[in-house]
Amino acid sequence: MTRRDNPLSAGSFAVVTGASSGIGLELARCCAAKGCDLLIASDEPEIEAAAIELRKTGVDVRAIQVDLSTLEGVDRLVAASAGRPVDCLLANAGRGLGHGFLDENFTQAKLVLDTNVTGTIYLIHQIGSRMRARGWGRILITGSIAGFMPGSYQAVYNGTKAFLDSFSMALRNELKDSGVTVSCLMPGPTDTEFFERADMLDTKVGQGKKADPAEVARIGFEAMLDGEGDVVAGWKNKLQVAVAKVTPASLLAEQHRKMAEPGSAKP
Repeated sequence: MTRRDNPLSAGSFAVVTGASSGIGLELARCCAAKGCDLLIASDEPEIEAAAIELRKTGVDVRAIQVDLSTLEGVDRLVAASAGRPVDCLLANAGRGLGHGFLDENFTQAKLVLDTNVTGTIYLIHQIGSRMRARGWGRILITGSIAGFMPGSYQAVYNGTKAFLDSFSMALRNELKDSGVTVSCLMPGPTDTEFFERADMLDTKVGQGKKADPAEVARIGFEAMLDGEGDVVAGWKNKLQVAVAKVTPASLLAEQHRKMAEPGSAKP
């Protein structure tokens, strides 16, 4: 059996960001179930509790609490790998922010941009370069179906996800035949702490039905192992993406407003 047929095995090494909860923690669980040793990162102290849980599976787990919105934070994460070759990078760390753009605190809006875009692509640049030099690696980027819609009342967040969705496919093409594959997981609303942290609990989308993060992670993880380019989690989300591709942007923005405008959850 070749490595292409069996990309992960006991003793492989995976780096997972945003792994203290939600999709990131579920991705780390997927890696641990395959016997992968882990380096997990988050800007929250709960990352240590996640590490304790994951170690019970018998794999080696190192946790680091670090701000991945900064280049220095990314450098700390890369240094924590102690030079060990990374088989899989699951770049999941991200932030959201609700409300109209001009009503947002710009420091918080910049944090979304720096975390979702700058920190993510810097990490991929650092680890991806090493993967290419080895001729092997798997990269999974958590994008979003939000990247297909102008995000009224989530303008910065949707913009960052549009960037990641596009960036992942461009990088995938650049790395074809290199032994390194790039996959993009594009979930819809998922049952995590995202909407609470983004101050969107009073919105229609914040109160609506959401996907199971474990199922979303499983779909993305399997797509990464298979070397797929992109995967939209859930048939309803697949339909929404298909419709978005043929719908005028102005109409999409208005539809998004109805879901994400503050107070839209009220009857």
